[in-house]
Amino acid sequence: MSASEPDRHPRDRLRRELSLTDSTLICVASVIGSGIFLTPGAIADKLPHPGLVLGVWIAGGLLSLAGALANAELGAMYPHAGGDYVYLREAYHPIAGFLVGWLTFFVIYVGTIATLAAGFAAALGHFLPLGSGGELAVALAVTVASSVVNYLGVRAGARFNNLTTGLKVVALLAFVFFGPLTGHGTIANFSPLVEGAKAVPISHFGRALSPVLFSYLGWNSAVYVASEIHDPARNIPRSLFLALVLCTVVYLLVNLVYLYALPVDAQRGVANVGEAAARHLFGTLGGTLVALFVLGSILGTLNATILVGPRIAYAMAIDGRFFGGVERVHDAHATPYVAIAVQAVAAVAVLLVLRSFPNVLDFTTFAIVVATMADTLALYTLRRRKPGLSRPYRAWGYPWVPALYLVANAAIALAMIEGSTRECVTALTVAATGVPFYAFFAWLET
Repeated sequence: MSASEPDRHPRDRLRRELSLTDSTLICVASVIGSGIFLTPGAIADKLPHPGLVLGVWIAGGLLSLAGALANAELGAMYPHAGGDYVYLREAYHPIAGFLVGWLTFFVIYVGTIATLAAGFAAALGHFLPLGSGGELAVALAVTVASSVVNYLGVRAGARFNNLTTGLKVVALLAFVFFGPLTGHGTIANFSPLVEGAKAVPISHFGRALSPVLFSYLGWNSAVYVASEIHDPARNIPRSLFLALVLCTVVYLLVNLVYLYALPVDAQRGVANVGEAAARHLFGTLGGTLVALFVLGSILGTLNATILVGPRIAYAMAIDGRFFGGVERVHDAHATPYVAIAVQAVAAVAVLLVLRSFPNVLDFTTFAIVVATMADTLALYTLRRRKPGLSRPYRAWGYPWVPALYLVANAAIALAMIEGSTRECVTALTVAATGVPFYAFFAWLET
């Protein structure tokens, strides 16, 4: 980087403590959580053909990879805390960065934390009769407890994340390997693979991408902790690509086993297809083990999400564009502890307002689509406005692959607006609330 474009913000006090393995597994942990278990039933509702079900998971992986190509170039150019907040600030104007950062923090990350916490509480209901009030209390408690854990340090959090993520991937691959060996499923569930698929409206495919994209959420986690990654120019692109390839392969294999165990019609509307498939393949014990695995998996993803999200608020705060004190870093733990607390309070508020898992899912996923489109547009602008800026990685397929990504995400956004209008409007309203706050923070600077 040139002297005018330092590799970190001059006020950034976070330490570079994360390796390539750490940053890759943060992405993997952020991606593989509750989605692979809790969303296939909603997908089967919209796509009643096994070929379309597999196709939408592949499409989600490819779309995420197209976005990763753009984020890899941006992250290597600006290895700062904050991710898309930084890219939009540099490409357009501080207010553009602020509004996207506001949306990313308060909708994507806070919304995802609320979704994961609600999913954990629902999964715990497999073992304990909690009732709706009990589930809400558990969701609130796990949000606060996970936030306290991340207050204690990024290095310890990364070690815990590496261990739980490794166990998570091994367990899923064991399910994939041993499931077909039971002989309790049938390949007849894959036939007809796509017969009658033309009768399915294209909007249904777009709406099915909503839970799929939610299940891939987190593939870009490394860019938000860029100022804490060793050799970010090399390790940010590598971590994004390694994590996405691994997650896409695992998701596709797991869905093949789901279809082997249960036909698409039997998956429709099922709250936890992973548990239902395991129960069919392995009996009652298998279903119980998967239910326990879901709990651990969600906790791991919740930990990774709570680790990453506060870096967005922290990045805005060190620019003087967030609430006072949020830029503080703990002297001993080197964590943005005030930002972690702000995120926890906001997640609790979302849980209290949007309690239903599907509602929070659409609220969050629509914001993901909007923010990643903004990132990709920033790539074009920075190529034009700052052609001489050092680019350790250049996006493959530019300008065509990013353009396809923009078109596909625009179609998904329109499908979601049609099918989940309230949740989409809520997400945009939260983004719009950032305008008076930006004006206030700018006034304080004058």
